[in-house]
Amino acid sequence: MDKGKKRSAVLVGCNYSGTQYELHGCINDVRAMREALVGRFGFEEGQVEVLTDEPGSPVMPTGANIRAALGRMVDRAEPGDVLFFHYSGHGTRIPSPRPVFPFKKGEAIVPCDFNLITDMDFRHLVNRLPKGATLTILSDSCHSGGLIDKEKEQVGPSAAPALRGGSGTSLPSSAAPKHIPFQALLQHLSSLTQITTSDIGTHLLETFGAEASLRFRLPPLEAASFGPLKSDEGILLSGCQANETSADMSPTAAEGGKAYGAFSNAVQTVLKEESERKLSNREVVVRAREVLRKQGFEQHPCLYCSDENADESFLGQHDDEEDGVPC
Repeated sequence: MDKGKKRSAVLVGCNYSGTQYELHGCINDVRAMREALVGRFGFEEGQVEVLTDEPGSPVMPTGANIRAALGRMVDRAEPGDVLFFHYSGHGTRIPSPRPVFPFKKGEAIVPCDFNLITDMDFRHLVNRLPKGATLTILSDSCHSGGLIDKEKEQVGPSAAPALRGGSGTSLPSSAAPKHIPFQALLQHLSSLTQITTSDIGTHLLETFGAEASLRFRLPPLEAASFGPLKSDEGILLSGCQANETSADMSPTAAEGGKAYGAFSNAVQTVLKEESERKLSNREVVVRAREVLRKQGFEQHPCLYCSDENADESFLGQHDDEEDGVPC
């Protein structure tokens, strides 16, 4: 590994325990990813920050806390550094607030306090990276395709035909979508603000103020012009297409018993199957698609990044190999 490069990660798992939106595998997903980062990809334990909503967690994965952790990681980054964000939890889609684009929707993740982090927030983080540093986002959530606003699609519904159909088997009864419908979000936030409006931005700004997403704090024209820089080092591996859901699995004891996110588990399967060689970002996504197809899932992971980064190794693993660090 190049000794001048740092590797830093923020891992977030939200199970929403005790709520009607409860999931079961998200915390397990980030624990498994932490082991892979340290054991295979050369991340130091002190450079991996984990936020979960399990009881007794010292820092809950609220919108403000996740943004703060990501902001610290980007602020500390230097040219050439490898940054990674893994999220496992609910996702949602947000209607456009502008009447001229009634069918356009944005993508967002749903922290434990419902203070949404949107595609525009992730675009802002990528635009802040120092030259040569990369930020890889792996989001195991519904509607995660396009989670970095205006990022170029490399594997997805436009760049490559989606794989249709599964293996002919039905999904296990333990599968649940990692999705909170927009109307449910609106109803929850309305109960907090007691304001009668269908504009979710109004509710988020009233509840969270300056800690709300940039999508709702920026004037509409400024938000519309918020795009990628020429040197774009954002890399998104999404668990599904923007119009799809991602599955959370809660197998019975007879089936193995340990809950997991379908996409996170597929990535771990691919990494274990190819433990002796580096994998490109494109290969990880294509192989994960194949794993999910064989398991019967109707979700199609996607890759969004520059042409160059599509074929770069996932989390820069070739740097480890060149310096003889075990992978």
